[in-house]
Amino acid sequence: MALKVELKPGEKLLLGNCIVTNGDQRTRLFIDGNSPILREKDILTPDTADTPAKRIYLAVQLMYIEEDVAALREQYFALVNDFVEAVPSSLGLIDRINNDILTGSLYKALKSARELIAYEQDLLDHAASGGRSLPSDSENS
Repeated sequence: MALKVELKPGEKLLLGNCIVTNGDQRTRLFIDGNSPILREKDILTPDTADTPAKRIYLAVQLMYIEEDVAALREQYFALVNDFVEAVPSSLGLIDRINNDILTGSLYKALKSARELIAYEQDLLDHAASGGRSLPSDSENS
């Protein structure tokens, strides 16, 4: 079954090693085959990966785009180990990302890494608010 992607005017899509830019009208694409696909809003660059969780996402994203886990394994695990050391409550999310990578589900690993970014943001918001509400560990298991 083909993947259906709807693009807004001017929206970009990474398709394999190519960037597809939509014209001035909404477009619907049906894509058959097996190639890395990411919407512009889901792509991080080294400049936009400005937090530890975003750097983990970037490493997973590069594994997905390059279809090469081994090339980034060492860098990824260094980032993950540092993150878990600083935020032990993130272990459940990290385990999920690791499992997705180990089973070859790199797109799913990206989705899990997005959850890690949201969790990190919740923690930062909590710290900024003076600790009024902390995300529970059960939400991330």
